[in-house]
Amino acid sequence: MWRPPSEARSLILQATVGCSNNTCTFCGSYKNKKFRINPLAHLKEDVTVVKPYYRNVRRIFLADGDALVIKTSQLLETLDYLYGEFPYLDRVGVYACPQNLLQKSLEELQTLRDHGLGIIYLGVETGLEPLLEKVQKGVTRNEMQEAACKVVRADIPLSVTIILGLGGPEASEPHARETASLLTCVGPDYVGALTLMLVEGTDLYTEYQKGQFHLLAPEETLKELYWLIESLDCKTVFRSNHASNYVPLRGTLPEDKPKLLHEIREALRTGNLKSEYLRGL
Repeated sequence: MWRPPSEARSLILQATVGCSNNTCTFCGSYKNKKFRINPLAHLKEDVTVVKPYYRNVRRIFLADGDALVIKTSQLLETLDYLYGEFPYLDRVGVYACPQNLLQKSLEELQTLRDHGLGIIYLGVETGLEPLLEKVQKGVTRNEMQEAACKVVRADIPLSVTIILGLGGPEASEPHARETASLLTCVGPDYVGALTLMLVEGTDLYTEYQKGQFHLLAPEETLKELYWLIESLDCKTVFRSNHASNYVPLRGTLPEDKPKLLHEIREALRTGNLKSEYLRGL
């Protein structure tokens, strides 16, 4: 089961299994899962089992890859049920695919917010149009931007992730600059920069084995991160402290931009990077 790092202490409930899109060439998280939506009755059975141990829980995350695909009526019933069962509950969060967001109206999202949907996590990955197509994200840049902006307009906290190194050396700078451009237009509450780690069994891993895709060197990854932060022009909480990253960074933009850029320059100067064997741990 996969969850955002910030949901580490949350109660995780299985609202869906797998990912309704499940075409991304870099992702192996749900390849062996046939997508389905769990009936609310099943979720209620799970709550009955775990409630004695999580009676005072404050956060719940609805797994798997894009629980927002569930019909709004079922999501509303789920939210109302959870807040009724857990009196100290502050927030319910979900992953979303951009396709889910495009299919839901602004009014539906606002209603979900009013019923306690407290954060949406969206994998943007890149703002570079050809790269979105290449990794089979399933949407155009404009559609990705529209989906993300809809969350912001609905006044639901939005946390997005992007993937450093996704375009390889050839697309490194345009990937960074165009991603920063998209994020600047959206203005998400949180931005998390992960670093690409190839997963066996994925299409991208096969491309790598055939010599059709090349990984960035650690120093090249840091340069890409530098271009990204340098080009970002929005107020957001920025994190690049995932286990996959070579250098842990955290700050609030725009005020911490000089500090973050300085930390990257120092890491490049000193070579003080996380060892390859420690990545992902």
